[in-house]
Amino acid sequence: MSAPAGRLGILGGTFDPVHLGHLALAEEVRETLDLARVLFVPAGDPWQKVGTGVTPGAVRYALLERAIADNPGFAASRLEIDRPGPTYTAETLADIASAERAAGRDPDLWFILSAEALAGLPTWRDPERVLALARLAVVPRADDAEDLAAAAARFAADFPGEGDRALFLPGPRLAISGTLIRARVAAGRSIRYLVPDAVAAGIREYALYQRSAARAAPEP
Repeated sequence: MSAPAGRLGILGGTFDPVHLGHLALAEEVRETLDLARVLFVPAGDPWQKVGTGVTPGAVRYALLERAIADNPGFAASRLEIDRPGPTYTAETLADIASAERAAGRDPDLWFILSAEALAGLPTWRDPERVLALARLAVVPRADDAEDLAAAAARFAADFPGEGDRALFLPGPRLAISGTLIRARVAAGRSIRYLVPDAVAAGIREYALYQRSAARAAPEP
C-alpha cells in the first residue's frame, strides 16, 4: 500500500554540507511515518554574510540535489534560499501547505527536528501556528544524553493539550556533523563514508572548506 500523497516530511537546516546523517535520518522518518516524500529545505543566506562562513545557498542547494538524486522519496526546495530577508518556520510551512493544495493534495505535514531544537520552540515566532500547520517528528541528536521521555514531558508542559502534535522517534543516532566535515576538509583529511560520493566531488569542485581557497558558484 502506497503512502498518502499529501503526507510530507519537511527537514530544514543549513546543510553545509548535507551528509549521510541527514540522509539516514530522513529515510528513517520517511519509512517510520509512511511519508510520500521528505522535502529538504536548506536555510537561506544569512542577512549579514560577512564573517558568517556559511556557504552560499546556491552551492548548498546544488550539493543537496546531488545527494538525493537517487532517492525518489526525497525532494529539495529553494523556498528559503529564494525568499529575501528572514525566514520563519511558520511561514515556510504555510507556503508548503499552500503548494500542496495547489497540486491537488490535502497537506499532511510532518516537521522533522531534534529534541534540542524542540526545547527552543516556545521562543520561535508563532509556535502555535507551527503546531497547527504540521505535526512534529522529534529525533535525538547523536550526542544528546537527554531521554526522549524528558523531551516529551517538557513539550507537554510548554504546550498543554498539544501532546498529539509531536511524535518522538528513537533515532538513528549518527555522530556526523557539518562542523566535523568542514574541519576534516580544511585539514586535508578524508570525508569518505561521511557524505555521498557526489557531495564529496562537489566539495572538491567548488573548493569548499579550504581555508585559503575561493568558493566557486554553480552555473544557473
